Amino acid sequence: MKADWIFGPICGNKTRDRIREDTVLEDYPLYCPKCKQESLIEAENLRISVIKAPDAKTQSR
Repeated sequence: MKADWIFGPICGNKTRDRIREDTVLEDYPLYCPKCKQESLIEAENLRISVIKAPDAKTQSR
């Protein structure tokens, strides 16, 4: 089995997580300790894609 480190999508540095070829992630909150940003990612077959989630809006009454 091949395993690779997950790199942060914002800064490109290595995170503390690794994935294998058979790993499937959906809506995984990836935290980068270097830039202190959190991103939602999906991963399958060692391919990682960033999920662009809309920000929450405040409700007005």
